[in-house]
Amino acid sequence: MAYADQEMSSSKIVSIFLVVIIHLLLGYALVTGLAYSAVKKVATQLDMIDIQEEEPPEEPEEPPPPPPEKPIEPPPVVSPPPIVAPVVAPRPVIRTVPTAPPPPRPVVAPPPPPPPPPPPQRATPEPRGNPGSWANANDYPSRALREEREGTTRFRLTVNADGRVSDCQITGSSGHADLDEAACKNLTRRARFRPSLDANGNATTGYYSNAVRWEIPK
Repeated sequence: MAYADQEMSSSKIVSIFLVVIIHLLLGYALVTGLAYSAVKKVATQLDMIDIQEEEPPEEPEEPPPPPPEKPIEPPPVVSPPPIVAPVVAPRPVIRTVPTAPPPPRPVVAPPPPPPPPPPPQRATPEPRGNPGSWANANDYPSRALREEREGTTRFRLTVNADGRVSDCQITGSSGHADLDEAACKNLTRRARFRPSLDANGNATTGYYSNAVRWEIPK
């Protein structure tokens, strides 16, 4: 900085000195009566003198300050895992039994109930009472008795759901019409039956076949 101030002072002194010389020349010209051209020439020369002040040298840039030091972080401390003692299973307690208990009795399930019996079925009507009493010697036709006619009448009865005879058919004649007629007459009036039953146990119409043997009592 002192060197720069010295250079600036020298330049100022030179400039002042030149100005003084110019003023002396101008005074001299006025006094001596020099021509205007000489004055103009001097002025022109003065105009050509360009006094420039020297610029001070650029100061060197200061280096940037160093970055602040980062604190060194200590490494994380990892604690070791806790030491777990091994689990020791308790020993099983063995108990001695003098005699082994009897095995449990098997549970027997009761048998299933028997299925219900099927409904009663009756293919043919069943007679009620003694069929021999439906036609006997007391029913012998008087004319056939006098003529001592005998024979066997075979018949087929139609029995309705009420157990009564609804029809009588002669399937085998005794050879005498009056004996066959007496047989059907007495059978229709006296015969009673338990009617036939179908698959559902309901009473239904059935058929009954038999024979009447006509003999003259001794």
